[in-house]
Amino acid sequence: MQRPLFLLYAFALSLPVLFGSGCPQRNYRQDMRDFVIEISDYAKHQHPGFAIVPQNGEALMTCNGTTKGTPQENYLKAIDGQGREDLFYGYNNDDEATPSEETASMLSMMEFGMTHNVRPLIIDYCSTHANIDDSYRKNGALGFLSFAAERRDVDLLPTYPTTPPNENTNPVTSLAAAQNLLYLLNPGGYDSREAYLSALEKTNYDVFVIDAYYDDAALSKEEVERLHTKANGGRRLLLAYLSIGEAENYRPYWHAGWRPGFPAWLSKENPNWEGNFKVKYWQEGWKRIIFGSPEASLDKILEAGFDGAYLDIIDAYEYFEGS
Repeated sequence: MQRPLFLLYAFALSLPVLFGSGCPQRNYRQDMRDFVIEISDYAKHQHPGFAIVPQNGEALMTCNGTTKGTPQENYLKAIDGQGREDLFYGYNNDDEATPSEETASMLSMMEFGMTHNVRPLIIDYCSTHANIDDSYRKNGALGFLSFAAERRDVDLLPTYPTTPPNENTNPVTSLAAAQNLLYLLNPGGYDSREAYLSALEKTNYDVFVIDAYYDDAALSKEEVERLHTKANGGRRLLLAYLSIGEAENYRPYWHAGWRPGFPAWLSKENPNWEGNFKVKYWQEGWKRIIFGSPEASLDKILEAGFDGAYLDIIDAYEYFEGS
């Protein structure tokens, strides 16, 4: 006997419940897009022109992570730059050329970002002079801001070249106007706070990507303003590093006794980075750590007078997609 069509339809709807849909419970990529958009909206509401630059995770710019995917317009409007490590050097090993297929994939997304007014900021890890020169030449020809890091620790000013590429006296008020970049996340290479600040202020880089802290003490508003002026008198942009995809147990927000699962948003420790823990970045508890109160990380960055935030571990969605 032929079954009524409405019964067949009802049975079809029940299939995902009976056998499982095969789909992830969450869209982790959209969760990260939403998080970055929230951060951007919050910061720009208080400081119009505040730059938001995610590092890696450039796949979020389209629906499927390729240039053939639909542009994610709200996300693209929320960001001002796109950071990318290892574009030409360092993907497998430092001071080694990145495999051409990897470069091609990353490069296509960087160029896609450029067409949506998202300036690429490239960090290549190379130490021989020939590779450093090659990195700057290739990135410069594409209109990318770039930095060749001699050490993965990025804890000291480079020894080569001795002056920034395209050194200039122009005041820099946007990423679009910048001509060179310094990426120095770990101030531990300097013996004192003053030695660190003095070394930075004596340079002529247009953009700094630095940590908002020296040891356990945040840079003050006065110290940040001091770093805003290049040695030649021009003004530069300061972007503060902020990890939003992992919690770091050496940050002021960390509480003794925290462990995976407590708080609920805290997940497993990163086996490659001791003291760094994956976070369920879509949960409100973690978001409150990042922004929304005077003690939140982003709020402190805004109060100190930074010009933008350099958001790391954007690609945390990959960890949860593979879990």
